[in-house]
Amino acid sequence: MGQGSRNRKLMGDINVVPYIDVMLVLLIIFMVTAPLLTQGVKVDLPKAAAEPLESDAIKDSLILTIDKAGKLYLNVGSHPENALDEDTVGARTAAAMRRKPDRSVFVKGDRAINYGRLMDAMIILQKAGAKKLGFIADPPPEPARRT
Repeated sequence: MGQGSRNRKLMGDINVVPYIDVMLVLLIIFMVTAPLLTQGVKVDLPKAAAEPLESDAIKDSLILTIDKAGKLYLNVGSHPENALDEDTVGARTAAAMRRKPDRSVFVKGDRAINYGRLMDAMIILQKAGAKKLGFIADPPPEPARRT
């Protein structure tokens, strides 16, 4: 009984293979889910040479998106990627403005939409109680520098 325990050595190494496996699985999960985290509707924004807003100002604001077909999308609710009718946009905007009256509201309209459709959306937002309205645009392309 005594000799069997003398021949055994204590092992001080850690087997890291399971940790590497877990790390690779997590890496794959993050790589797959990262593109899904960008929310919103794809629109071709007009270009404007304006100063960019702070990211905190946009993060807490209400954003109404109008795609090139003229459909309306609002970044509140359980499914912001679903198109809404004008009454629903008005009701959701009014509810959001009652919760936080000083909230900024931005319109993100595709450059191909009719100007009248943009004005209709602005009227819906104003009737719902939005006082701070703004537009979201892409910055103009940088001119090429000559060296």
